[in-house]
Amino acid sequence: MGLLGILLGLGLLIWLAFRGWSILLLAPIAALIAALFSGEPLLAHWTQTFMASASQFVMQFFPIFLLGALFGKLMEDSGSVTSIANAMVAKLGERRAILAVVLAGALVTYGGVSLFVAFFVLAPMAIALFRAAAIPRRLMPAAIALGTSTFTMSALPGTPAIQNAIPMPFFGTTPFAAPGLGIIASAIMLAFGLWWLGRAEAKARHAGEGFGDEDANPITVDDGLIRERATTAREFDPAEISKGKPSPKSPAVWAAALPLVVVILVNLLMSFVVLPRLDTAYLAEPVWGSTSIAAVGGVWSVIVALSAAILTLLAVSGHRLPTLRATIDAGANASVLPAFSVASLVGFGAVVAAVPAFALVRDWVLSIDGGPLVSLAFATNILSALTGSASGGLTIALDALGETYMKLAAEQGIDPALLHRVAVIGAGTLDSLPHNGAVVTLLAVCGSTHGKSYFDIVMVGIVGALIALAAVILLGSAFGSF
Repeated sequence: MGLLGILLGLGLLIWLAFRGWSILLLAPIAALIAALFSGEPLLAHWTQTFMASASQFVMQFFPIFLLGALFGKLMEDSGSVTSIANAMVAKLGERRAILAVVLAGALVTYGGVSLFVAFFVLAPMAIALFRAAAIPRRLMPAAIALGTSTFTMSALPGTPAIQNAIPMPFFGTTPFAAPGLGIIASAIMLAFGLWWLGRAEAKARHAGEGFGDEDANPITVDDGLIRERATTAREFDPAEISKGKPSPKSPAVWAAALPLVVVILVNLLMSFVVLPRLDTAYLAEPVWGSTSIAAVGGVWSVIVALSAAILTLLAVSGHRLPTLRATIDAGANASVLPAFSVASLVGFGAVVAAVPAFALVRDWVLSIDGGPLVSLAFATNILSALTGSASGGLTIALDALGETYMKLAAEQGIDPALLHRVAVIGAGTLDSLPHNGAVVTLLAVCGSTHGKSYFDIVMVGIVGALIALAAVILLGSAFGSF
């Protein structure tokens, strides 16, 4: 009965989340269903298990959500993201429209810009380029997803994405865990995705298919808060972009890109130069939570990097912000819903992990042939698929099994950095199922539908990531972490 309760809770969570219900409400209800079928005390699980785990997640990661959302909003309102996108298109031109969209998305998200802000800016640019190049609109979501939601989210070393931060307290790693394997995985995802999109474009041209869907009515996104607005391509006129000149409302390219460079460099310096030289023995004291720099250092690196980037942006482009206070308020407010939605999923996972029936699930996962790397990849894949969230599924998996995998790694001589990279890439595969919030939002922003565009998203966002994950596991098993 306990296992049935877990499955019913998960099923309800997926079914209603896909239909737009709030995770904040669904997660505790699903958790209570799992507890009820296990004969466990409901109120105790809600207040002592669910809320304790959710609050622990907020305590660890809310600063990253807050600073990330604020940075993304500042980049958007200052015109910096638009300037970078324009420059990318000017260099590559409409003949390489797909490549321009992919690389523009990769640059801004690897630099710390919010995923949804990237959707908002890239969609009108892609509309203009795809229309001018006569590439079907239906390929736009896959092109944007490849640049924003694949290798820059889970594989590229140093990415400030929350998914890359989650394993750090569990494994004592940094954002640059297993850099060589991460670069290889990134190259695989990018190459496979571009190959697939190029193949789809060629087939469409051969069939005489043009841009199409001229009457589609996309919507814009503001860090997960969707509002109706007809999107035009006037902001991204290819004839103007090709001149390589920034819009009067946008900063110069160097000023727009400087905060992104700061994120990467400061993250690198904090991880490998500054924090290792600090005397952090005081963290072991109870007043600081009896922790260690290995558990908190990765999060600190990202916090300082994003803070430095925000200050840099304000220094070079702050005068371009229409209203500084309004931008800051909007960015701060936009951080709350994503953070607490993921925290609620974490609370649900904590209740599931606490019921007796979960022992069957744990034993099954750990018994999968192939060793800890394969079972870890399998666990993060499945949980991310069920929750429709890479960060939620990853946290649930590591909360329940992280300590076990660390013990197995110590016994078998596996570098925790390899566990980190496998876990993050694994979480970024099957999370892109149809009920994923980012997928639904991206399709809406591009004015497309699941029926028209989802298959291509699957190929570039799931199949390419699975191939990269398999390569990392094989290489990591053969040569260790590098």
